[in-house]
Amino acid sequence: MDTDHPAATPADTPAERPPAIAPDAKDWTWVLEARCPECGFAASDVDPQGIGGTVRDLVPRWVAALHREDARERPAPDVWSPLEYGAHVRDVMRVFDERVRLMLEQDDPLFANWDQDATAQEDRYDLQDPGVVADELSASAEATALRFDAVAGAQWERTGRRSNGSLFTVRTLGQYFLHDVVHHLHDVRA
Repeated sequence: MDTDHPAATPADTPAERPPAIAPDAKDWTWVLEARCPECGFAASDVDPQGIGGTVRDLVPRWVAALHREDARERPAPDVWSPLEYGAHVRDVMRVFDERVRLMLEQDDPLFANWDQDATAQEDRYDLQDPGVVADELSASAEATALRFDAVAGAQWERTGRRSNGSLFTVRTLGQYFLHDVVHHLHDVRA
């Protein structure tokens, strides 16, 4: 269990949890080929050597969203709050940092599955402290940015795979990753 957020109290029963969000079962890899109609992001336009800088540029928007008075409020019962999206993006940073590390150190690694919806429930994103999440997101973003900054030359074409068979290069994984970070800024209107 993550010790950086308050532990559940005895009064914290499953009935007090916010409604579960319907799991996102879409395969978002299509964003590598087409502009996202929701957020406008075009992954194919991303210069891979600029990924680290772009990640750093996006952090202040996330920090601002997490410091809003409404950071804990869901806009609808079935839509995450800025806090929940921020905790998710923090974890996305960590997962993709690890995936890039694997791709650079191993030949064509198979990525461990990550159930983002189960993580949100198990780690109680809704109960985490927005200020702590902002700090953790900033630190995770810097680590991930440094990882992408260190990629050079032919390393951009090293491969890795998800268990569903989706194949990525370090370049396409970075482009795919940036869409997630940008798209969720769109979701929280930041």
